[in-house]
Amino acid sequence: MINVTKTFLPPKNEYDEILNDVWATQWLTNRGKLVLELETKLKSYLDVSSVLITSNGTVPLQIAVKILGENSEIITTPFSYVATSAAIIWENCTPVFVDIHPDYFTIDETKIEAAITSKTKAILATHVFGNPCDVETIEKIAQKHNLKVIYDAAHCFGVKYKQKSIFEYGDVSTVSFHATKLFHTAEGGALFCKDEKLFQKLYYSHNFGHKGELDFYGLGINGKISELQAAMGLAVFPYLDYILDERKKVVEYYNANLDKNKIKKIQLRENTTWNYSYYPVVFNNETDLLNVQTHLNKVSIYPRRYFYPSLNTINYINKAEMPISESISSRILCLPLYVGIKESELEQIVAVINKSLCL
Repeated sequence: MINVTKTFLPPKNEYDEILNDVWATQWLTNRGKLVLELETKLKSYLDVSSVLITSNGTVPLQIAVKILGENSEIITTPFSYVATSAAIIWENCTPVFVDIHPDYFTIDETKIEAAITSKTKAILATHVFGNPCDVETIEKIAQKHNLKVIYDAAHCFGVKYKQKSIFEYGDVSTVSFHATKLFHTAEGGALFCKDEKLFQKLYYSHNFGHKGELDFYGLGINGKISELQAAMGLAVFPYLDYILDERKKVVEYYNANLDKNKIKKIQLRENTTWNYSYYPVVFNNETDLLNVQTHLNKVSIYPRRYFYPSLNTINYINKAEMPISESISSRILCLPLYVGIKESELEQIVAVINKSLCL
């Protein structure tokens, strides 16, 4: 069976060795030694101003929306994982959708201003498949209208734009360290914020609002990551260059061998250092996609329809027509991409796709 992704697991003995510290100290959570060590390493590796690792990738979104959204309207994208819109609604804010760019798949920055109202407090945009939004234009719009900017950068570990970490853009950026991501802590995430005062608020908000043991800065929830999760991150960390190199090889194979006349690839924004996080292909129509998917499934190959459906069509969201997002969503398929996939398996995947498109 070939799935769309496969978790990279470091040698178990290396994970076990790191866990020895947990058994020795009996400190399992509440920002122990391993959490602090992982944050230090990530801050250096990513070259960011600050990093706060969390229990998952959705909690930092919810915290950012809670603090910056203020029960208001938040402009966002319909083309993302459901967590983006769900975080907005969960925190009693209202998502206002803006359609996406047909080539980059990120929010169409030229349509944002038309969606701003007196109730708008923030923009929550997604860097799709590690492809950056037009961060410069969005920043100008935010400054003009006194809005905050939150980036769902779940797919963006290691991505740079103009030689700067993508996490350094916006008021708050978040990332996922889920097991399916190229860097993971089994389940986890992180948030990034350059403003020290705002970062302090985000920090205490992820720990019940605590100010020491007996006092509180304000309202908070539990977004802390455990030492066991941090240990996994520390065990994966030494393999980052290897993971990126291996994923790059898979992407290059697909690029060289897929029939480019019948599929469309995502267009990476200029000045982007990409991380090979996903390999999405867009078919001419949904019928072609379903045909290819059926033929792949018959030989136990399981790509996935990221992102489907377009979020503006979900039943708990106020409906609004987003023709580009709806079209791309119905025609896009992410192909298997992970460390350890064999060239013979890639040959089979490509052969099935190319043949299916000729039927």
